[in-house]
Amino acid sequence: MSSQLLRQPAEIRFQDELQRLHEQDGSAAKPANWYLSPRSVRAFILGDDKLNVSRKFYGDDALVDRAIVTLMGKQGLMLVGEPGTAKSMLSELLAAAISHDSGLTIQGTAGTTEDHIKYSWNYALLLAEGPSERSLVPSPLYQGMAAGKTVRFEEITRCPPEIQDVMVSMLSDKTMMLPEMGEGARLLAQSGFNVIATANLRDRGVHEMSAALKRRFNFETVKPIQDAKFEQQLLRLQLQQELGDLKGQVQVGDDVVEVLVTVFQELRKGVATDGTHLKKPDAVMSTAEAVNIAHAASLEAAFLGDGAVTGGALARQLRGVVLKDNDEDIARVQYYIDAVARERAKHNSAWKSFYEESKALWQ
Repeated sequence: MSSQLLRQPAEIRFQDELQRLHEQDGSAAKPANWYLSPRSVRAFILGDDKLNVSRKFYGDDALVDRAIVTLMGKQGLMLVGEPGTAKSMLSELLAAAISHDSGLTIQGTAGTTEDHIKYSWNYALLLAEGPSERSLVPSPLYQGMAAGKTVRFEEITRCPPEIQDVMVSMLSDKTMMLPEMGEGARLLAQSGFNVIATANLRDRGVHEMSAALKRRFNFETVKPIQDAKFEQQLLRLQLQQELGDLKGQVQVGDDVVEVLVTVFQELRKGVATDGTHLKKPDAVMSTAEAVNIAHAASLEAAFLGDGAVTGGALARQLRGVVLKDNDEDIARVQYYIDAVARERAKHNSAWKSFYEESKALWQ
């Protein structure tokens, strides 16, 4: 059954690595209720060749160290940055390593209510028995406080400010009041409890956090990958993982990977390598989106083509990524194709395939 799941949580996907690190910890000092020691949490995320533990986060290693230190203290951890910079992945990896449970997650939306953050009720039991532990339906935050685990709050700034501020007392006093259960009833957080929140500050519909809530978090910015060669290596690695059993049926040339990463890097930065200034699209041009394009182009090659991914296949998939809800992005990409891709197409077959397909798609 597990082999048919689209995606397993990190603690299942990497259970062998977690087990090796847990056994290696032995009597190593660790905070209360942590599954791994801080040193092993770092090794789980950044890799350890001696223990055959894979690297899972590619970026600022010092950021990971600061995140671990934050979660050992009283402050919550806030990961902010552009969409697609692996904030959610990093929060999942941290929760899996610290609590061996990445599933205590609140998804912030415009419709998130106080009940989603604290608790709700089984109304049939509530009517039959009144307020009780049996009739109470605990939220992920409630469960994390009760068990001393790490709780994830995704897209916290998409919640209205009055809902965000429900978190203030929980993060400062580590207490959740339960007035329905009687006078003075409350839940006291166990040692090990903490919160990792994420925020895409560029997204539409976000709400400013109050100063009171900001003070309860240490902020860390997860930045896009700047090095093109490194991004190419990472894209190829993640593509192999995405393809799984299909990877032997698809050929993705280095020249095709270079075209894809170059397009994303230049549109993301707003300048081509030859100095041509570009207008950045509003669409997200992240490494995660580049991997999605490479994966879709590979599926097309495997099931509808001859198994070889071409620049033209990248162009076809790029349209669906860039064209979201801003018509001005069409003109911005058209300019890039005419001013940059056309010149490169004269000297490179992968760029030629990309350019020829793009001409028809972006008219």
